[in-house]
Amino acid sequence: MRSRTTNGQGAETRSTNMALRTAAGELGLWPRELELAVHTEEVRTVPGVPGGPRRVTREEIERVKSAEGFPELLRERLRLVGASEGATLMGISLSRFARLARTGHFSPVRFYVNRYRTVVWLYLAHELREFVDSSPELLKERMPRERREALKAGLDERGRRWRSRRVRQLETEAGGPWELAAARASVLDDDALAEAVPAADEQARLRALMPALAEERREPEAMNDALESLRVADSEEEVRTYQLSLHTALEEARSSAPLASHPATPAPEADPARPGPDTPHLVPGPPATVPRRRWSLRSRRTKTATGPAQ
Repeated sequence: MRSRTTNGQGAETRSTNMALRTAAGELGLWPRELELAVHTEEVRTVPGVPGGPRRVTREEIERVKSAEGFPELLRERLRLVGASEGATLMGISLSRFARLARTGHFSPVRFYVNRYRTVVWLYLAHELREFVDSSPELLKERMPRERREALKAGLDERGRRWRSRRVRQLETEAGGPWELAAARASVLDDDALAEAVPAADEQARLRALMPALAEERREPEAMNDALESLRVADSEEEVRTYQLSLHTALEEARSSAPLASHPATPAPEADPARPGPDTPHLVPGPPATVPRRRWSLRSRRTKTATGPAQ
């Protein structure tokens, strides 16, 4: 990780809170590194002006800088590795690393789409080391038969685990019940959202508050299609889990800050095979009449290639 020279000049750095770019300079990080630090909750943020980006308080900057081992330890906790480097770090083969990642034993924290339109997943190096320490048997033993069969059938939990992780972080930033519902709604496509939230005005409210799952950047159209396929829940079970979670958040939002009088929306029918507490706790998004944020401008048309070694 490269370091930046801190500036420390200007009125903004002396104020009670500062823009993310300024905070990155204060901590000796590049903006993308601070973005990762925020997403992984290494650096906490506070709301900015209404509708504006979040900010970092002076107190938070001092907390991070006063931590033992700063800045080397912070940089190490933000170090990202791909599949090849991750396998080497864990002392296992690339194929075993891919199998463990696809079955959800550890979660990617970031990804990018390469020029071949293949998703390349990135992991926190310190989390992979923690997995080695906590589950050494999984580095050597043969995977259970049912898991092997699931992998042959196309099981890949990486996208789901990334969505779950990101939504949990967005939930911590929610400023109220409607913002919480919008964070959960951010992974549902238009059809799933409409099923969970029939009222058009509630859909519009959620859509207006819906946060972006990843930083918005200009990408070729083909890559945007690939990104869209990762932004939304992609299995019936995952969609149902998020719809149920959204229903809970909406009940609170309607009671604390109702938009208008709406008849109670029945909760989605629970799936008897619903997964346990590790399943992502998310929810749907707003109506088709209001344009979504960047990654939801088009419906999924192509499935992103995800090679086993990525």
